[in-house]
Amino acid sequence: MLNTTFLKLYCKCLIIAVTFLLFSGCTTKKEPEFLIRASLLVGEDHSWFKAFKYFEKIIKERSGGRIVVHSYHSEQLAKEIEAIRLIQSGVIDMTTTSSLLSNWTEIMTFCEMPFLLENPNQVSNLINGPLGKRIHKEMLEKTGLRPLGYFQAGARHLTSNKPIKHPDQLKGLILRIPNVPSFVTAWEALGAKTTPMAFSEVFTSLQQGTIDAQENPLALIKVSGFYEVQKYVNLTGHVVSWTYPVIGEKQFQEFPDDLKKIFLEAASDMQAYERNLFLENEKKIKEELEALGMTFVTVDNPAFIEKCGNAIFNTLSPEMQKIYTTIKTNEYK
Repeated sequence: MLNTTFLKLYCKCLIIAVTFLLFSGCTTKKEPEFLIRASLLVGEDHSWFKAFKYFEKIIKERSGGRIVVHSYHSEQLAKEIEAIRLIQSGVIDMTTTSSLLSNWTEIMTFCEMPFLLENPNQVSNLINGPLGKRIHKEMLEKTGLRPLGYFQAGARHLTSNKPIKHPDQLKGLILRIPNVPSFVTAWEALGAKTTPMAFSEVFTSLQQGTIDAQENPLALIKVSGFYEVQKYVNLTGHVVSWTYPVIGEKQFQEFPDDLKKIFLEAASDMQAYERNLFLENEKKIKEELEALGMTFVTVDNPAFIEKCGNAIFNTLSPEMQKIYTTIKTNEYK
């Protein structure tokens, strides 16, 4: 009798234990209130992507898991211009962008205008001044994107498989550029044959000889492996630029007020984190590219500036021409 009672008790306990395990195994992981997808053009070793990975970590911690960000490098989700349109349509949520937005509003052309700014201090002054405030306003109103601070990009330089010291040597050179009107204008005025192309297609096009050259900051040249298919870095320094990490304004407005505050504070910390990475990288990037086999070429910068002349200025609207002139004379108010 005792054995029978014990057996029944044992069976009941076993059933309860199995039932608990089955139900606990069927429970699903709690989903975040907001799942944010970010598409970046840069590779996973670039400071911009590393900053987004840092942002992923801190936003999840600070929101208690209510906001989760997934970042994708190397245009895995979409090419840059497609990413902007996907954000506007609500398919994805974040990216980095700058002068490409001049296809939506002309003021954005100042973000990466050839031969306009000379150093990062000028970038900082411009962003924190009246023009920066206007850019912020027009991004919100005309593109539906909210800028979340900015990332320094560094000076853009021309890479090629022959040294180019003077603009006359650009004749016949097939050059990849981003789909930005001022880049087309500048490089065609200098004598190159421009080919606007998505960034993710550049390495293969250089490898196959579809294009002869490209232009980008040193950090992007390195993380993209262009040293494998290009021999020379011609120090044109033709653009000193920056990019904006952005979120769709519609997506941002879906956050309740407490999460908006957490999100913006985390974005500010992301900018500071990226800035430290950028500055540290700038100290060593030239030596790293030289060690990887690239040769740096000093160019005749005044000749490039002279040959480009007023080509860009002449394509601007009268209002933008006034802004351009005041920036050049350091009088923009």
